[in-house]
Amino acid sequence: MTEKVGVLGKKSAQRSQRSGAERVVNAPLPTVYGEFRAIGYLDHDRGDEQVALVYGEIGTDDVLTRLHSECLTGDAFGSQHCECGDQLASALRAVVAEGRGVVVYLRGHEGRGIGLLAKLRAMALQAEGLDTVEANLALGLPVDARDYGVAAEILHDLGVRSVRLMSNNPRKREALVRHGIQVAEQVPLLIPPCENNITYLRTKRERLDHHLPHLDAVAHLS
Repeated sequence: MTEKVGVLGKKSAQRSQRSGAERVVNAPLPTVYGEFRAIGYLDHDRGDEQVALVYGEIGTDDVLTRLHSECLTGDAFGSQHCECGDQLASALRAVVAEGRGVVVYLRGHEGRGIGLLAKLRAMALQAEGLDTVEANLALGLPVDARDYGVAAEILHDLGVRSVRLMSNNPRKREALVRHGIQVAEQVPLLIPPCENNITYLRTKRERLDHHLPHLDAVAHLS
């Protein structure tokens, strides 16, 4: 009995010593947008479970790709505080229209990497007048703690060498290039703003360098 426990302990230790993203499962995922494959990964470095939604035969070059940071409030609850839920839906529609593509859904990126409860605290401070950058700093947290290394590992595992990246964030492009994924094109993913998120979006443009030219057309929103 002791010997069996020892063997299991060694196997557990071996698993804990692994690093990087390990492909765990590939399952069909029918959605309202189309029939995807959900390829699940375990990030041994951070302990997060990640998933890539793959549509069609994606090939290796110029693959239409979205790196989507987890956002429970936007993706699941339809929050208008941000545009995340609409961006996710638009990205899924875009890869289906393209006939091939990948949406990498990045767990552990909630609130630009600070976590769900911290994000809610930051949102409470924003309701009192701080912007999204000021709120994070007031909580003693980084403005953006996200890392895209695991996303690059997933793309490498899928055989992707270059992407057409659906993003308004130049840092995502820089991160992928740094990790060996070429970005052939950065494809804007512009969602019409509303009164509830216009201040947040303007802060993203002015303080986080997001490319959001469409905001110029909605100067009337407060």
